Amino acid sequence: MHAQNVEILLVEDNPNDEMLALHAFKKHNLANKVHVVRDGAEALEFVFCTGVYFDRQFENPRVILLDKKLPLVDGMDVLRQVRADPRTKLIPVVMLTSSAEDRDIIESYKLGVNSYIVKPVDFEQFSETARQLGYYWLLVNKQPAE
Repeated sequence: MHAQNVEILLVEDNPNDEMLALHAFKKHNLANKVHVVRDGAEALEFVFCTGVYFDRQFENPRVILLDKKLPLVDGMDVLRQVRADPRTKLIPVVMLTSSAEDRDIIESYKLGVNSYIVKPVDFEQFSETARQLGYYWLLVNKQPAE
């Protein structure tokens, strides 16, 4: 998929979780504009149009689904950098992670996450969670005009 007109940026290093999320989006017709990156460094390159994405037209995704535990750059650092830049600080960011630790939840909200969801371990529950996420952030949620 071309990196233009991305509605969902999925930042996920676990291939199984990526597959489940993409399957759920596709099943519910929400997969047309999903872009996947597999580490925090690539997420930042995508968002800020640097590195391998230097030629991407700067356009914010409608939502970032961000894992907390990522290689190269941790999800918290990605969130911190997205919130620090005036061009990206209003992008809705959903922490979608396996960590249910109170300290991680609190830190995420202090850094400006819009939602914190612990990944369900059951296939059907994970699929339903991904469907609800896509539906809410793409169809229900009203975002400010750019």
